[in-house]
Amino acid sequence: MDLHQLNFHHLHYFWRVAKTGHLSQAAQALHVSQSALSAQIRQLEERLGEPLFEREGRRLQLTDTGQLVLGYADSIFDLGAEMLGRLKGQREGITRLRIGSVATLSRNYQENWLRPLLADPSLTLTLESGLLDDLLERLLHHQLDVVLANEAVPAHPGKPLYCRRLGSQALSVAGKTELWQGRQLSIPADLHGVEMALPGARHAVRAQFDALCATAAVSPRIRAEVDDMAMLRLIARDSGWLALLPEVVVQDELHSGRLVVVGVADELNEHFYAITTAHRFRPPALDRLVDGALPADAAPVRC
Repeated sequence: MDLHQLNFHHLHYFWRVAKTGHLSQAAQALHVSQSALSAQIRQLEERLGEPLFEREGRRLQLTDTGQLVLGYADSIFDLGAEMLGRLKGQREGITRLRIGSVATLSRNYQENWLRPLLADPSLTLTLESGLLDDLLERLLHHQLDVVLANEAVPAHPGKPLYCRRLGSQALSVAGKTELWQGRQLSIPADLHGVEMALPGARHAVRAQFDALCATAAVSPRIRAEVDDMAMLRLIARDSGWLALLPEVVVQDELHSGRLVVVGVADELNEHFYAITTAHRFRPPALDRLVDGALPADAAPVRC
Protein backbone atom coordinates (compact mmCIF):
# COMPACT_ATOMS: atom_id res chain seq x y z
CA MET A 1 0.00 0.00 0.00
CA ASP A 2 1.38 3.39 -1.02
CA LEU A 3 0.82 6.59 0.92
CA HIS A 4 -1.42 8.02 -1.81
CA GLN A 5 -3.76 5.05 -1.32
CA LEU A 6 -4.32 5.89 2.35
CA ASN A 7 -7.69 7.55 2.85
CA PHE A 8 -7.20 10.10 5.61
CA HIS A 9 -10.97 10.58 5.85
CA HIS A 10 -11.29 6.92 6.85
CA LEU A 11 -8.32 7.31 9.20
CA HIS A 12 -10.06 10.23 10.92
CA TYR A 13 -13.21 8.15 11.41
CA PHE A 14 -11.12 5.33 12.89
CA TRP A 15 -9.41 7.84 15.20
CA ARG A 16 -12.71 9.18 16.53
CA VAL A 17 -14.08 5.67 17.16
CA ALA A 18 -10.83 4.62 18.87
CA LYS A 19 -11.09 7.59 21.21
CA THR A 20 -14.62 6.72 22.36
CA GLY A 21 -14.64 2.93 22.04
CA HIS A 22 -18.23 3.10 20.74
CA LEU A 23 -19.51 3.29 17.18
CA SER A 24 -22.74 4.95 18.30
CA GLN A 25 -21.04 7.79 20.18
CA ALA A 26 -18.57 8.46 17.39
CA ALA A 27 -21.31 8.33 14.74
CA GLN A 28 -23.40 10.85 16.68
CA ALA A 29 -20.43 13.21 17.06
CA LEU A 30 -19.53 12.89 13.37
CA HIS A 31 -23.17 13.21 12.20
CA VAL A 32 -23.08 9.97 10.20
CA SER A 33 -24.96 6.69 10.55
CA GLN A 34 -23.40 3.78 12.42
CA SER A 35 -23.57 1.62 9.32
CA ALA A 36 -21.76 4.22 7.19
CA LEU A 37 -19.11 4.67 9.87
CA SER A 38 -18.63 0.92 10.25
CA ALA A 39 -18.33 0.50 6.48
CA GLN A 40 -15.63 3.15 6.18
CA ILE A 41 -13.59 1.62 8.99
CA ARG A 42 -13.86 -1.78 7.26
CA GLN A 43 -12.51 -0.16 4.09
CA LEU A 44 -9.54 1.16 6.06
CA GLU A 45 -8.92 -2.28 7.54
CA GLU A 46 -9.05 -3.82 4.05
CA ARG A 47 -6.54 -1.26 2.79
CA LEU A 48 -4.21 -1.91 5.70
CA GLY A 49 -4.72 -5.67 5.58
CA GLU A 50 -5.18 -5.91 9.36
CA PRO A 51 -8.16 -5.71 11.76
CA LEU A 52 -8.12 -2.58 13.90
CA PHE A 53 -10.85 -3.45 16.40
CA GLU A 54 -12.23 -6.47 18.19
CA ARG A 55 -15.53 -6.38 20.04
CA GLU A 56 -15.66 -7.01 23.79
CA GLY A 57 -19.25 -6.78 24.96
CA ARG A 58 -20.65 -3.45 23.84
CA ARG A 59 -17.25 -1.81 23.50
CA LEU A 60 -14.73 -1.93 20.69
CA GLN A 61 -11.20 -2.76 21.79
CA LEU A 62 -8.16 -1.94 19.70
CA THR A 63 -6.07 -4.77 18.35
CA ASP A 64 -2.27 -4.51 18.49
CA THR A 65 -2.37 -3.09 14.97
CA GLY A 66 -5.11 -0.70 16.03
CA GLN A 67 -2.91 0.57 18.88
CA LEU A 68 -0.06 1.17 16.45
CA VAL A 69 -2.29 3.00 13.96
CA LEU A 70 -3.85 5.06 16.77
CA GLY A 71 -0.41 6.29 17.84
CA TYR A 72 0.31 7.58 14.34
CA ALA A 73 -3.21 8.99 13.97
CA ASP A 74 -2.73 10.94 17.22
CA SER A 75 0.39 12.54 15.79
CA ILE A 76 -1.24 13.26 12.41
CA PHE A 77 -4.37 14.92 13.78
CA ASP A 78 -2.61 16.66 16.68
CA LEU A 79 -0.23 18.17 14.15
CA GLY A 80 -3.18 19.19 11.98
CA ALA A 81 -4.82 20.89 14.95
CA GLU A 82 -1.53 22.64 15.71
CA MET A 83 -1.30 23.88 12.13
CA LEU A 84 -4.80 25.35 12.29
CA GLY A 85 -4.03 26.93 15.64
CA ARG A 86 -0.84 28.46 14.31
CA LEU A 87 -2.65 29.84 11.26
CA LYS A 88 -5.44 31.23 13.42
CA GLY A 89 -2.88 32.83 15.69
CA GLN A 90 -1.07 34.36 12.74
CA ARG A 91 -4.32 35.84 11.43
CA GLU A 92 -5.07 37.25 14.86
CA GLY A 93 -1.50 38.39 15.42
CA ILE A 94 -1.03 35.96 18.32
CA THR A 95 1.64 33.30 18.79
CA ARG A 96 1.13 30.56 21.39
CA LEU A 97 4.32 29.25 22.98
CA ARG A 98 3.89 25.96 24.85
CA ILE A 99 6.55 25.30 27.47
CA GLY A 100 6.97 22.22 29.63
CA SER A 101 9.32 22.09 32.61
CA VAL A 102 10.37 19.31 34.92
CA ALA A 103 8.89 19.58 38.40
CA THR A 104 12.34 19.74 39.98
CA LEU A 105 13.30 22.90 38.09
CA SER A 106 13.31 26.23 39.92
CA ARG A 107 10.27 28.37 39.15
CA ASN A 108 12.44 31.45 39.63
CA TYR A 109 14.80 30.19 36.94
CA GLN A 110 11.88 29.63 34.56
CA GLU A 111 10.51 33.12 35.18
CA ASN A 112 13.94 34.69 34.67
CA TRP A 113 14.30 32.80 31.40
CA LEU A 114 10.84 33.83 30.21
CA ARG A 115 11.03 37.44 31.34
CA PRO A 116 12.00 38.83 27.89
CA LEU A 117 8.69 37.46 26.54
CA LEU A 118 6.36 38.77 29.24
CA ALA A 119 6.04 42.22 27.68
CA ASP A 120 5.22 40.87 24.21
CA PRO A 121 1.48 41.52 23.57
CA SER A 122 1.42 39.15 20.57
CA LEU A 123 2.47 36.13 22.64
CA THR A 124 0.37 33.73 24.70
CA LEU A 125 2.21 31.33 27.01
CA THR A 126 1.12 27.85 28.05
CA LEU A 127 3.21 26.54 30.97
CA GLU A 128 3.11 22.94 32.18
CA SER A 129 5.20 20.92 34.62
CA GLY A 130 5.65 17.19 35.08
CA LEU A 131 8.00 14.24 34.80
CA LEU A 132 10.67 14.49 32.13
CA ASP A 133 9.61 11.33 30.24
CA ASP A 134 5.99 12.51 30.04
CA LEU A 135 7.01 15.98 28.86
CA LEU A 136 9.30 14.54 26.18
CA GLU A 137 6.46 12.38 24.85
CA ARG A 138 4.29 15.50 24.57
CA LEU A 139 7.16 17.29 22.84
CA LEU A 140 7.55 14.46 20.32
CA HIS A 141 3.79 14.57 19.66
CA HIS A 142 4.01 18.31 18.94
CA GLN A 143 1.98 19.20 22.03
CA LEU A 144 4.84 21.28 23.46
CA ASP A 145 7.36 23.56 21.76
CA VAL A 146 10.16 23.19 24.29
CA VAL A 147 10.93 21.35 27.51
CA LEU A 148 13.07 22.98 30.21
CA ALA A 149 15.07 20.47 32.23
CA ASN A 150 18.01 20.23 34.60
CA GLU A 151 19.43 17.15 32.91
CA ALA A 152 20.23 16.19 29.34
CA VAL A 153 18.42 13.21 27.87
CA PRO A 154 20.31 10.20 26.47
CA ALA A 155 20.58 9.58 22.76
CA HIS A 156 17.77 7.53 21.22
CA PRO A 157 17.55 6.84 17.46
CA GLY A 158 13.75 6.84 17.55
CA LYS A 159 13.49 10.14 19.45
CA PRO A 160 15.25 12.96 17.59
CA LEU A 161 15.67 15.47 20.40
CA TYR A 162 18.12 18.34 20.70
CA CYS A 163 19.44 19.97 23.87
CA ARG A 164 20.66 23.52 24.20
CA ARG A 165 22.51 24.31 27.40
CA LEU A 166 21.08 27.51 28.79
CA GLY A 167 23.47 27.89 31.70
CA SER A 168 24.52 26.44 35.03
CA GLN A 169 24.82 27.49 38.65
CA ALA A 170 26.78 26.14 41.59
CA LEU A 171 24.69 24.86 44.48
CA SER A 172 24.70 26.80 47.72
CA VAL A 173 23.72 26.08 51.29
CA ALA A 174 21.34 28.70 52.70
CA GLY A 175 19.61 29.23 56.01
CA LYS A 176 17.56 31.75 58.00
CA THR A 177 19.49 34.96 58.54
CA GLU A 178 18.78 35.21 62.28
CA LEU A 179 20.30 31.76 62.82
CA TRP A 180 23.18 31.76 60.36
CA GLN A 181 24.23 35.38 59.78
CA GLY A 182 28.04 35.73 59.80
CA ARG A 183 28.77 32.01 59.63
CA GLN A 184 30.66 30.42 56.77
CA LEU A 185 30.77 26.66 56.31
CA SER A 186 33.07 24.49 54.24
CA ILE A 187 30.96 22.22 52.03
CA PRO A 188 30.66 19.33 52.77
CA ALA A 189 33.16 19.12 55.65
CA ASP A 190 31.14 21.29 58.07
CA LEU A 191 27.77 19.65 57.39
CA HIS A 192 28.21 16.55 59.57
CA GLY A 193 25.17 16.25 61.84
CA VAL A 194 23.68 19.52 60.59
CA GLU A 195 19.91 19.53 60.01
CA MET A 196 19.29 19.95 56.29
CA ALA A 197 16.58 19.97 53.64
CA LEU A 198 17.84 18.43 50.41
CA PRO A 199 16.58 18.00 46.86
CA GLY A 200 14.83 14.66 46.43
CA ALA A 201 16.32 11.58 44.83
CA ARG A 202 14.89 12.53 41.41
CA HIS A 203 16.82 15.78 41.33
CA ALA A 204 19.87 15.73 39.06
CA VAL A 205 22.31 16.91 41.75
CA ARG A 206 21.18 14.76 44.67
CA ALA A 207 23.36 11.76 43.78
CA GLN A 208 26.32 14.10 43.34
CA PHE A 209 25.81 15.60 46.79
CA ASP A 210 25.46 12.17 48.41
CA ALA A 211 28.69 11.02 46.75
CA LEU A 212 30.48 14.19 47.88
CA CYS A 213 29.41 13.61 51.48
CA ALA A 214 30.31 9.91 51.35
CA THR A 215 33.80 10.70 50.05
CA ALA A 216 34.31 13.18 52.92
CA ALA A 217 32.77 10.76 55.48
CA VAL A 218 30.17 13.41 56.31
CA SER A 219 26.56 12.62 57.26
CA PRO A 220 24.16 15.57 57.49
CA ARG A 221 20.95 15.02 59.45
CA ILE A 222 18.39 14.98 56.65
CA ARG A 223 15.13 16.53 57.83
CA ALA A 224 13.39 16.81 54.45
CA GLU A 225 13.82 15.56 50.90
CA VAL A 226 11.94 17.75 48.45
CA ASP A 227 11.51 17.37 44.68
CA ASP A 228 9.70 20.65 44.16
CA MET A 229 12.05 23.63 44.32
CA ALA A 230 9.22 25.98 45.31
CA MET A 231 8.55 23.84 48.38
CA LEU A 232 12.26 23.57 49.17
CA ARG A 233 12.39 27.38 49.07
CA LEU A 234 9.55 27.61 51.61
CA ILE A 235 11.19 25.07 53.91
CA ALA A 236 14.50 26.94 53.73
CA ARG A 237 12.68 30.14 54.61
CA ASP A 238 10.55 28.85 57.48
CA SER A 239 12.21 25.80 59.06
CA GLY A 240 15.55 26.96 60.43
CA TRP A 241 17.27 24.05 58.67
CA LEU A 242 19.95 24.59 56.08
CA ALA A 243 18.91 23.88 52.50
CA LEU A 244 20.98 22.81 49.51
CA LEU A 245 19.80 24.58 46.36
CA PRO A 246 20.82 26.90 43.51
CA GLU A 247 20.73 30.51 44.69
CA VAL A 248 18.22 31.36 41.96
CA VAL A 249 15.63 29.34 43.88
CA VAL A 250 15.79 31.74 46.84
CA GLN A 251 16.84 34.90 45.00
CA ASP A 252 14.01 36.96 46.53
CA GLU A 253 14.72 35.80 50.09
CA LEU A 254 18.44 36.51 49.69
CA HIS A 255 17.69 39.97 48.32
CA SER A 256 15.28 40.76 51.18
CA GLY A 257 17.65 39.40 53.82
CA ARG A 258 15.39 36.61 55.07
CA LEU A 259 17.96 34.00 54.03
CA VAL A 260 21.76 34.04 53.89
CA VAL A 261 24.23 31.82 52.03
CA VAL A 262 26.59 30.06 54.42
CA GLY A 263 28.56 28.06 51.87
CA VAL A 264 28.90 27.17 48.21
CA ALA A 265 29.41 23.64 46.87
CA ASP A 266 31.72 24.50 44.00
CA GLU A 267 31.88 20.83 42.95
CA LEU A 268 28.12 20.71 42.41
CA ASN A 269 26.42 22.50 39.55
CA GLU A 270 22.86 22.41 38.32
CA HIS A 271 22.71 22.66 34.54
CA PHE A 272 19.72 24.06 32.68
CA TYR A 273 18.69 22.79 29.24
CA ALA A 274 16.13 23.63 26.59
CA ILE A 275 15.05 20.46 24.73
CA THR A 276 13.40 20.74 21.34
CA THR A 277 12.58 18.46 18.43
CA ALA A 278 14.51 18.54 15.19
CA HIS A 279 13.33 19.98 11.88
CA ARG A 280 9.98 21.41 12.95
CA PHE A 281 8.42 24.82 12.98
CA ARG A 282 9.03 26.79 16.15
CA PRO A 283 7.87 30.29 17.01
CA PRO A 284 10.69 32.78 16.29
CA ALA A 285 10.36 34.06 19.86
CA LEU A 286 11.49 30.65 21.12
CA ASP A 287 14.54 30.57 18.86
CA ARG A 288 15.54 34.05 20.02
CA LEU A 289 15.15 33.04 23.64
CA VAL A 290 17.13 29.81 23.32
CA ASP A 291 19.89 31.29 21.18
CA GLY A 292 20.21 34.31 23.45
CA ALA A 293 20.94 32.10 26.46
CA LEU A 294 23.88 30.33 24.84
CA PRO A 295 27.54 31.33 25.02
CA ALA A 296 28.77 32.66 21.67
CA ASP A 297 30.88 29.58 20.95
CA ALA A 298 28.33 26.99 22.05
CA ALA A 299 26.79 24.53 19.61
CA PRO A 300 23.64 22.41 19.79
CA VAL A 301 24.17 19.15 21.66
CA ARG A 302 22.45 16.07 20.26
CA CYS A 303 20.61 14.31 23.07
